[in-house]
Amino acid sequence: MAAPVSPDTPFPSAVPSWAQPANDAGAAPADTSVEGEIYLPLRNAKGAQALAAAVSDPANSHYRDWLSPAQWINAYSPTQADYTAVVNHLTGLGMTITGTPDSRQYVVFRGTAAQVNAAFNTDLHSYHYKGATLVGPSKAPSLPRAIADKVAGVSVDQGSLLTRPDSIRQGDGLPASPQARFAAPKAPNAPKSPNSPQANSAACSSYFGENTTTIPAAYGQTTAPTFICGYTPAQLQSAYGKNTVVKAMPGSSGNHGHAPDGRGQTVAIIDAYASPSMLSDVNAYSASYGLPAMNSSSYREIVPSPAQFQDQQACGYPSGWQGEQSLDVDSVHGTAPGANILYVGGFNCGGGIDVAMSRILDHKLANIVSNSYGNVGEALPADAITGQLNLELQAAGEGIGLYYSSGDNGDQAAALGYASPDFPASSPWVTAVGGTSLAVNKDGSYKFETGWGGVLDKIVNGAYTSGLPGNLYGGGAGGGVSALFAQPDYQKGTVPAALANGMRVSPDISSLADPYTGYVIGISPITDNTTMATGAYTTETYGGTSLACPLSAGQMAVAQQLSGTTLGFANPAIYATAASHPTAFTDVVPQAQQPVLAYTSARSGSQYLLTMDTDTSLSTAQGYDDVTGVGSMSYRFALAVSLWGRR
Repeated sequence: MAAPVSPDTPFPSAVPSWAQPANDAGAAPADTSVEGEIYLPLRNAKGAQALAAAVSDPANSHYRDWLSPAQWINAYSPTQADYTAVVNHLTGLGMTITGTPDSRQYVVFRGTAAQVNAAFNTDLHSYHYKGATLVGPSKAPSLPRAIADKVAGVSVDQGSLLTRPDSIRQGDGLPASPQARFAAPKAPNAPKSPNSPQANSAACSSYFGENTTTIPAAYGQTTAPTFICGYTPAQLQSAYGKNTVVKAMPGSSGNHGHAPDGRGQTVAIIDAYASPSMLSDVNAYSASYGLPAMNSSSYREIVPSPAQFQDQQACGYPSGWQGEQSLDVDSVHGTAPGANILYVGGFNCGGGIDVAMSRILDHKLANIVSNSYGNVGEALPADAITGQLNLELQAAGEGIGLYYSSGDNGDQAAALGYASPDFPASSPWVTAVGGTSLAVNKDGSYKFETGWGGVLDKIVNGAYTSGLPGNLYGGGAGGGVSALFAQPDYQKGTVPAALANGMRVSPDISSLADPYTGYVIGISPITDNTTMATGAYTTETYGGTSLACPLSAGQMAVAQQLSGTTLGFANPAIYATAASHPTAFTDVVPQAQQPVLAYTSARSGSQYLLTMDTDTSLSTAQGYDDVTGVGSMSYRFALAVSLWGRR
């Protein structure tokens, strides 16, 4: 006799790859608070994908025929009846609902481990994974068939709480690896140690080569330029060619007679939590570096109150995200001083990030969204990835460009044991931003760029402590070949077939990311994560692809200003422009002479030689490469787009 059919439908793809017996630390305590998400399917997923492709392709007759949020939701979102049934099912089981977007694509909820076990017929266990202890299902969660028929996927693990900013303060991570730095959350109530350019002023340079120092012989050199104190907005505007645009387009119609500064555009920024001092900090920063002041109209926030912050320890605390918010805001304001900025903060680094994204998409509060965070590779449950992709299809269909940092740990082999790009940057529906090291001349002109990837060798008693290039990985741009996504059409003919092997390769573009040729930001550091008290305003030097992403988003705002149009999901336009106007981007290639920097730690006083353009298995090359994409962003892209943007 056949076994009876179970009344429940399991979701095996909800079990994360790290929930393995070898990592199992036993059953999760019954009172553990667990966040979960249920993802509902789009009504016409193939239609949503076809729409996203058509409206984003400059060669398509439906290019820029965006839908409004209401039109997209009415055409593709789950029905209200199905959504209500799922929400009612969860509340009936005692779950607390914490996120219900207007698009009805998912429900964010919380419950104890005991409640989740009972509701989903699963067993939550604790797992040791890459220095963290995460809660996840030891067997596939399931739902009653009547509810499961309305559901595309389930997430009841804490893997999403590994989301971290892709930013590095200059000098952080020595001697610890970037992986260890991101895995370990900040202790509560502990202020950041300031790392201001002023503290390094005796050794650092304000422009490339201002100061040099003697080094033990390396790569045929016995002297090396010192690391950068922190480039200013004016230096980056100059190096990336803003003056070229000013000279080429005085008083043009797309420019409306104004300087190319992004005016008339709104760039949204998403991070977890919120800095209590952001507006005052950005205005102190603006006063110091010649940028226009911001006010409650040009800088707006949609953020939870501190009492609503969740999962602070798992996510790295508000103090751990404050530097990211400051970096993002200062970077967008530095490259597009006339643009409006909307900051939307998540109540945590998991479902709260999704809710923040939906607030933008469901009301089209901006058409450029900068996201400087990511996961460790693509090691997420398939259900969670599908939920993210559906949000990306909504963004593309509405004409909203999503920009994601490509990561700070190269190919992630050190963390995962195999090479992988980071998701969401590896998605074919977002613009992945890689990283470079930038050299700026004394007069602000562009000197050269290399791919961001650095290895440090400590110098003791006039000698290196290990063989060159050293054994301390100082970070590098993420990228590589996706294991999940086929090669999108826009990459064909540009990305070398031998590299892609039929799959999506990231990044797409790049910008400054090296913290040792980094960018100066202003911040009043949070000194107490409970009271959200802050210390005195100071400046710090930052890098990471968290820097590259908002720098690029700001330049995209300028491109939209000059062209008088919206780019939306920009990858098809980026690759088409790279083919038709090759000088719109700067092709980042290996330098004839191995570039190096001399670095002296302001904290320890230790001296290092930094070997540049050394990014794990990823490498720069002529044309497209998996460190910098089609090349580094410049204001010349805005000029190129303006030539065809008003078609």
